Amino acid sequence: MLYLIATPIGNLSDISYRAVAVLQTCDYILCEDTRHSRYLLEHYGIHKKLHSYHQFNESKAEDEIINDLRLGLTLALISDAGTPLICDPGYRLIQRCLKEDLPYSALPGPCAALLALTLSGFNPDHFQFVGFLPKKETELKKMLAELLYYTGTSICYETPHRLQQTLKELSQSADQRLICVARELTKKFETLHRGTALELLEYFNKTPPRGEIVLLISGNKEATDFTHLSPEEHVAFLQKNYGLSLQEAIKMAAQLRGVRKKEIYNAVHQL
Repeated sequence: MLYLIATPIGNLSDISYRAVAVLQTCDYILCEDTRHSRYLLEHYGIHKKLHSYHQFNESKAEDEIINDLRLGLTLALISDAGTPLICDPGYRLIQRCLKEDLPYSALPGPCAALLALTLSGFNPDHFQFVGFLPKKETELKKMLAELLYYTGTSICYETPHRLQQTLKELSQSADQRLICVARELTKKFETLHRGTALELLEYFNKTPPRGEIVLLISGNKEATDFTHLSPEEHVAFLQKNYGLSLQEAIKMAAQLRGVRKKEIYNAVHQL
């Protein structure tokens, strides 16, 4: 049996009795960084063999893990912090277990994205999680444009050295939208900042961000009916307001209008 076990994202007390029990009784533990995980395990008196399992060795380690599961061993998979598979390794392994009909289960626990959502004050009834935002500027612009049209709350992870650039992009395309930056959740210096992108940008320009960051964008409350715009006007609007290329704007207009990309392309080029 393979167990996916969520571990604390900061405060070591945020782990369940059941998680500790499984970690104490399993045959060995798969973890991203053995040095990092050993600190948590020693805190709870868990002395099990640790096997390194991360994004760079997933493929290589997979066969050995599957063989051990076939033999009936009980294994636990943990990430450095939070829930396995959520922006962390494990998806490939679960797909392999499904293919081989091997049993697995998951134990609930900490997840920075959901904790940030509950703290943000944004609507939790309708939300999406998109993981880490793209590094490249053109890809970031495109992603933010898609998030800003979403009617529910959007949750993403961002790094401290890229947060200001992301807030700058948001301030240019959605200057009145409420944004929340949750930082160092459950840790000693946990902070939560709400405001417009420009307000937050001004704050973080004076106080450079550090630590783990969750960025939340409140939902688009405006009507998403674009029938009052012609396809050409819609594409031009997306290019002007979100800095998209013509091709990117055509693709997004098609998605938002629920039509084929070719239809928008033909209208724009008057074919």
